Amino acid sequence: MVFHRRVVFGIPFAWLLLFFLLPFALVLKISLTSAVMAIPPYEPVFRWLDNTLSVVVNLGNYVFLASDSLYVAAYWSSVKTAFLATLFCLLIGYPMAYAIARAPKRWQLVFLLLVLLPSWTSFLIRVYAWMGILGNQGLLNSFLMWLGLIGEPLKLLNTNFSVILGIVYAYLPFMVLPIYTNLVKLDLRLLEAASDLGCRNLTTFWAITLPLSRAGILAGAMLVFIPAVGEFVIPELLGGPDTLMIGKVLWEEFFNNRDWPVASALAMIMLALLLVPIVLFHRFQAREMDKHG
Repeated sequence: MVFHRRVVFGIPFAWLLLFFLLPFALVLKISLTSAVMAIPPYEPVFRWLDNTLSVVVNLGNYVFLASDSLYVAAYWSSVKTAFLATLFCLLIGYPMAYAIARAPKRWQLVFLLLVLLPSWTSFLIRVYAWMGILGNQGLLNSFLMWLGLIGEPLKLLNTNFSVILGIVYAYLPFMVLPIYTNLVKLDLRLLEAASDLGCRNLTTFWAITLPLSRAGILAGAMLVFIPAVGEFVIPELLGGPDTLMIGKVLWEEFFNNRDWPVASALAMIMLALLLVPIVLFHRFQAREMDKHG
């Protein structure tokens, strides 16, 4: 019995060790080295010379990132874009989740499938489709010109607007599903009691429904915000040359400049930034479990 329990608990830990801790340790090691013209393009941290093992740690990459305004601006732009995309996902996704949770039981699965249906298509194809919709000769501009609402094409593609729109479209299901899961478990007797006491629907929503759905909101926000910060494909295809996000900077450092140490330091700082909302969410969950425990 004890052996089976160890196996059950050991599999997730082995998964984390293999696919998170080992890559994390490798990236951390590269971030503490210096770039060289070699394969791999960085100096080793551990060096064996004259029967002596030496450890050479270079913190210059982190100092360089902190002193260069380009990287600071990239981090700020990524956080700002991810925050706006998360906010719009919440404003769109909450009403959708609420409507699905209040729909008849036989229709809820159908509506959830409609939300998930676009995700069954290749992510890259869906982003390319938005390029065809938002382009100067795309479907949206052509339709608006056909209606006579505009005289010339609007600049929609290669803007921050198109990047946020693409992120919202791609990650909206990750906001809808946690909120729906939370709302569908809501005790409707609380709403009936509030109605019997004379509360209006809007007052009932703000006083009961919204507070009780905080866990779903926070979970959805985390699922959207964290991957959106490091998004690369959407800014690369829908964003213009002025679109500055850390995912694009990482790609350029790794593959164009071949400066793996600086790119690894960028990734480590981004991970450190993302740990803040993760820790806050974990504390919120712990407090909620204590309340209901």
